[in-house]
Amino acid sequence: MTLPTKIIQACLLCCTSLLLPLQADTATQELSFSDQLSFYADHPLRSDGHKARNRYRNPVDTLLFFAVEPQHQVLEIWPARGWYTEILAPYLRDQGQLTIAHHRQLQLDADDDRQRFWARISRQLSERIELQPEYFGAVKQLAFDPPELLHLGQEGHYDRVLSFRNAHIWDQHGLLLQSMQEFFRVLKPGGILGMVEHRASRVSDITSFAGEGYLDEAYIIMVAEFAGFQLLDRSEINANPLDTRDHPRGVYSLPPTLAMGSEDRERFLAIGESDRMTLKFIKPEHYSSRPYAVQP
Repeated sequence: MTLPTKIIQACLLCCTSLLLPLQADTATQELSFSDQLSFYADHPLRSDGHKARNRYRNPVDTLLFFAVEPQHQVLEIWPARGWYTEILAPYLRDQGQLTIAHHRQLQLDADDDRQRFWARISRQLSERIELQPEYFGAVKQLAFDPPELLHLGQEGHYDRVLSFRNAHIWDQHGLLLQSMQEFFRVLKPGGILGMVEHRASRVSDITSFAGEGYLDEAYIIMVAEFAGFQLLDRSEINANPLDTRDHPRGVYSLPPTLAMGSEDRERFLAIGESDRMTLKFIKPEHYSSRPYAVQP
């Protein structure tokens, strides 16, 4: 039986639309790192909502600051809904390798609401990667859920380890140092740990004020150095001077969460996303192993 002409035309149009991203992606290999990242940051397969956050999260400048190159082995910690994964995966797809370390997906029936939430988010990202292999490529995935699941693979394997707005959660549970030590272990000597984190207001050399979700920059640096890292550089790429950091629900009052609902919504939208530190640490070429210790 012959298929109707309209059905055949629709199938051809669908196939063509799938090929267009591949043809465009092939052409990006001739571009500079900056232009490649810009291409994926504004890619048609990214949602309008995700692309709207580029103005606050500055992905191109941030990844260039962390010196992420297409041939690198990169580990992204807790990618959540894949905001950065959407840029990193195709950027690394042909020459390098992206590995994502996210929450356990086997906790969909857990008693804890938070565990169920993150298990569901991780599952959704995994399913999306499987459904769009032509875009994401062969992304490796593993579970990272300290303290039970802390192991991130082979020692000295990655060129870059990247964490975006996660450190406050590890610190809340007393696991920041252990996490930093594991990042140090799996990085190659000379490898970079890139961290973006909500930044607290500094009020003295020994104290800081922070609402929910904010961390002190000096404290993050101290913990990283205790784990063996050296601070290579810091940047104001993701700074937001409009963020007063004294909101009722901390960073969650601001976009994209807007935890206060309709209360002061326009004010929080006008502020934008949180003020953030952007820190670049290096694992020294020559280092001595440090035993795990109590968090400072």
